[in-house]
Amino acid sequence: MTAILGAGISGLAAGHYLLRKTPNHLPLTIYEATDRIGGWIRSERFLDHGFVFEAGPRTIRPKGPAASNTLQLIEELGLAEEVYSISSNHTAARNRMIYAKGKLNLLPNSLGGLFKTVPPFTTPLYFAAFRDLLAGRSKTVLNDESMYSFVERRFGKEIADYAVSSMLCGICAGNAKEISVKFLMKDLFEREQRHGGVILGLLKEALQNRRKPQPQSVVKNSTSTPTGLAERAKAENWSIYSIRGGLQTLPETLADNLRSKGVTIVSGTKFEELTLGRDHVVLRVDGKEQQLQNLVSSIPSYKLAKHVQNQHPQLASALSSIPFVDVCVINLQYRKPDLLKQDGFGFLVPPIENLPILGVIFDSCCFDMEDNTVLTVMMGGAWFEKWFGTNPSEEHLLEVALENVNKILHIEQRPDNYKVNLLRKCIPQYTVGHQDRVKAIRDYIEQHGLPIVLCGASYDGVGVNDVILSARTNVDKMER
Repeated sequence: MTAILGAGISGLAAGHYLLRKTPNHLPLTIYEATDRIGGWIRSERFLDHGFVFEAGPRTIRPKGPAASNTLQLIEELGLAEEVYSISSNHTAARNRMIYAKGKLNLLPNSLGGLFKTVPPFTTPLYFAAFRDLLAGRSKTVLNDESMYSFVERRFGKEIADYAVSSMLCGICAGNAKEISVKFLMKDLFEREQRHGGVILGLLKEALQNRRKPQPQSVVKNSTSTPTGLAERAKAENWSIYSIRGGLQTLPETLADNLRSKGVTIVSGTKFEELTLGRDHVVLRVDGKEQQLQNLVSSIPSYKLAKHVQNQHPQLASALSSIPFVDVCVINLQYRKPDLLKQDGFGFLVPPIENLPILGVIFDSCCFDMEDNTVLTVMMGGAWFEKWFGTNPSEEHLLEVALENVNKILHIEQRPDNYKVNLLRKCIPQYTVGHQDRVKAIRDYIEQHGLPIVLCGASYDGVGVNDVILSARTNVDKMER
């Protein structure tokens, strides 16, 4: 018997891949502590009024091997016709902004924009490439460093302060001065260490690839082979996509599919005790002990750490070393369609601006929400306690959000509908050394022969594509 801890998208995907690879894994049970499935994917639907509030992720990127894997899953679930895509020519794809130096600044969206001086930058962006070419190799061989340090060293302080720091506010609500470049931009980091520069490394590798004889046939890994939907995404030049009715449709459909195949999903359950032997697992749930052959854990690393502390303190310490941050997501709906003076995906706020918000997403510019303006304000992250303390009220959080919407977007009226979502310890922070920490965790499990597999955002990436591929990859390893 196999069990899965957590019914977020990664845990559900793990169940899907277990059954697809080895149908005899039944009986299979997925345990979820809360009263709902989907994890941080949470859509609140107001379909009679033409809009949806998303408390977590709302869009998925269609490019790359992990993205192809997600699109394949969507096809297998029969959701291909429910996909709502945005092409690269759409306003929401082309217009992305940062709020800096007291105003909204539209980022370059074409090659020509790199040769102009675009605020908040004081020189054309192509200067950053020259800086990288002239900077030379790092003085010492580095195993890892922060995103901020790497980008400042190679491309300059403005790129680090405004471009990269803003980007990380959007990706993981994190501080670029703490986040690992080796984890998030491994290829660029390794090119610099190997070749003495990022641009130089790209040029050298391109030249080497041109000189290599092309093999007549290539066997592709199944996780990166484009599916029909991935081919369609490429042909139609998708930038991002979602699913009609909100992104929660994906975990809901996945859960229904698993139940139809005999999988039991138990929500609102209390996971009390875990004992890991070399060939078995004893799991106590709601006072009842179960003997398992295998266990898949998709729950956050800090939660798993509590249950292995007594038996495996070294493993617990490593699991606990992955930090998490709190984020407040505030959804706003106005019964007026034209409140925004500049359409686009939204804007991010770099930490150098010293404001309590991370950014604002223009939901109604991305997707059809009828005659509504719908916004999502993101706040906190690595700076949550600095701005809001430990226990802020919903009223205070809402007022901070509205104050900044008024200040930056000049929307003075109160929203007709709103939702304050305070998401505690929702996003792991891939701080410097993250890759080594995760390797140490998995090495410990392998060396001690523990029949447990770890997947999810704690280890392999925070995006929807990342956690689904994490489930597939690690379930495959368990099978082998």
